[in-house]
Amino acid sequence: MPPKSAIPDFYYFCFGAYEPFLTTIGFLGALADPLTAHNSQAPWTAEVPAYQVLPTATLVTILQLAHVCALLGFVNLFVLSAVRKHLNKTPDVQEKIVFSLLTPLLMGDIFHMWLTFWALGDQKFNFQSWTPMLWTTVTLGFSLMIPRIYWHLGIGRYVHSRDGAFQEECVPPTKAPFKS
Repeated sequence: MPPKSAIPDFYYFCFGAYEPFLTTIGFLGALADPLTAHNSQAPWTAEVPAYQVLPTATLVTILQLAHVCALLGFVNLFVLSAVRKHLNKTPDVQEKIVFSLLTPLLMGDIFHMWLTFWALGDQKFNFQSWTPMLWTTVTLGFSLMIPRIYWHLGIGRYVHSRDGAFQEECVPPTKAPFKS
């Protein structure tokens, strides 16, 4: 029997708990120590030493970026919770709403990885020079992007075009009202 939800437990945990947790921790870390959050994003060369003090514009940008990431995590939590709670009887509608949420996030994941590697320039394949934060960013980025790809492929979840006809076959026909 196919899954009855477009957002089964694994995907709900991944995008409704794991992702908000990661984005909140990232925000709190940037808030607690913005200099380290900034300086640990990429390797520093001997010619360009790491900052000792952040310019105000950089500080504001780091904190705003961290806030937007946390906000996206909480949007996931609230939208997915509402979908599971209020649309649990209509997996086809769940699928449409979750598609609208996860599609731009998947595009963001892909662009985030591309942009990260592009920005690293010549250092992108110099893995031994990567900072622990850069490794974490790439690893956690893939840990969210791969399940989003799986969701879009319909792995382990209700897909109306595939499972809708099956569910309709399993529903017993309703009796016509008695006519005299």
